[in-house]
Amino acid sequence: MKIDLKEQDMVARSGRNADILSGAEMVVAALCKEGVRYVWGYPGGAALPVYDALHEQDQVEHILVRHEQAALHAADGSARVTGKVGVALVTSGPGATNAITGIATAYFDSIPLVVIAANVSTGLIGQDAFQECDAAGITRPITKHNFSVRDVTTLAQTIKRAFYIASTGRPGPVLIDIPKDVLLARSRFVYPDRVEVRSYSPPAHGDRRQIDRAVQALQRAKRPFIYAGGGITSAGASQALKQLVELTGYPVTTTLMGLGAFPGADRRFLGMPGMHGTFEANMALQNCDVLLALGTRFDDRVIGNPADFAKVGRTIIHVDVDPTSISKRVKVDIPIVGDLRHVIPELLARLGSAARGEDLAPWWLNIAQWRDRKCLAYDNSVAWLRPQYVIERLCELAGGNTIICSDVGQHQMWAAQYYRFDKPRRWINSGGLGTMGVGLPYAMGAKLASPDSDVVVVTGDGSIQMCIQELSTCLQYGINVKVLCLNNGALGMVRQLQHVDHEGRYVHSYMDSLPDFVKLAQAYGHVGLRVQSQADLDETLLDMLATRDRTVFVDVVVDARERVWPMIPSGKGLTEMLLNTDDIRGE
Repeated sequence: MKIDLKEQDMVARSGRNADILSGAEMVVAALCKEGVRYVWGYPGGAALPVYDALHEQDQVEHILVRHEQAALHAADGSARVTGKVGVALVTSGPGATNAITGIATAYFDSIPLVVIAANVSTGLIGQDAFQECDAAGITRPITKHNFSVRDVTTLAQTIKRAFYIASTGRPGPVLIDIPKDVLLARSRFVYPDRVEVRSYSPPAHGDRRQIDRAVQALQRAKRPFIYAGGGITSAGASQALKQLVELTGYPVTTTLMGLGAFPGADRRFLGMPGMHGTFEANMALQNCDVLLALGTRFDDRVIGNPADFAKVGRTIIHVDVDPTSISKRVKVDIPIVGDLRHVIPELLARLGSAARGEDLAPWWLNIAQWRDRKCLAYDNSVAWLRPQYVIERLCELAGGNTIICSDVGQHQMWAAQYYRFDKPRRWINSGGLGTMGVGLPYAMGAKLASPDSDVVVVTGDGSIQMCIQELSTCLQYGINVKVLCLNNGALGMVRQLQHVDHEGRYVHSYMDSLPDFVKLAQAYGHVGLRVQSQADLDETLLDMLATRDRTVFVDVVVDARERVWPMIPSGKGLTEMLLNTDDIRGE
């Protein structure tokens, strides 16, 4: 039966009885009503009723990936670019378990996803049936919420609730487990305009008294510092953050997940903090007297050892929509629970004309002295190709509207350090889980979500092989992205940690059987290019960027002994950074 979605809209609004639909048809009709354009997935027996329903309409397009993990990452990438809920569809058993890594990746980075997981029929659940697994139970620790639907009459409302929970408060993935017999069962379909979930009421405005306390602390501060995270981007509060910095003149840092939430070229931006952050950002974080933390978690990769961080007394103001994130690792003096879209303007209104001018001059002098250490400087007068230089040239040539989708490893840190992100939702990477292989599927989701943008994957020879089969998906659907592979013939970040923490014992961090990536790209039907020297770099990058109708894979040969500096060794604090850029090639 072909679903008349316009008629369904009118029926739902009028309150009249809707047509009788199967559970699978309800899933598709609900996706249409939520404005979903793309669903990423892989078919299997339990999910086939949904695929059959997808075939009967043309509003939602299904993208067939080559592995379910890539489906989740692609939906995730789309959500990171747009801020809208991404959708993935998997079948029972291995389909659901293959999606686990993608769900966890989205969960740790607070990305809104709805994952539809078909299951075996209800009568087979608990019987060790073919391709049966408890998808809801398995994913409970890595989802914001999940549902197991056992009655088709509750399906429409459940889907509405899933989208509501995924996209409100602190965003996150929501899984809907639907047995095959529920997908085949039939009932009236009425999709609610809105839903309420008992005991779930995401806060919007901050407590007035707490905001007043925060304003008083900020006005007394001699060394204030703004520490902003990915929550700024999730809340759509980048412009409000800019207004706050303009008003106060405070220095600001953004975490790995927050890059682009504040313009990277602004003089008040001190760079990224943390394990591979700048010396000036970490010293300001350690030595400020009032720290305004906005939408961030004080995680271990930012502050290092909490005991070292606590050695210096400071007043900490922490604003977050998720109360469980406040005082989790660091004791907070002034907690404010609320949505940054509302709380930052509330702070601005109470601060008034609070620009500090000369009062902050000594603080900025300290910052200037830390900046003089030039922690990101490197010697480029060498015969080999520096990966730092590659990223700087990409930044210069690609332009501000390019979306950079990174994999995980040294290349990720170099991109974060040397690419100047001036806009939100232009830097797509796995922060919390650190998932290798996300780059290419992220780029597929980003490209379909923003087709007029150039999308570049910054990856390494290890990460790209995790989901390299998705080059096939790119060909099938004409998803034309650019892949820039910093190829050092090793698992670079693992090798670096072995150098710093394990006395140079390089155990299984080298890769002796790499494919010829140029030929491999060509075998998948794409353009393959290689760069081995600085002289060839700019021309090749320009060729890559100018190619609009093909996916381009550029294999850039760099030295395995290159390392990411600065670095805070494992278990150390912000005061124990390694700035040794002179020993980059030493073994």
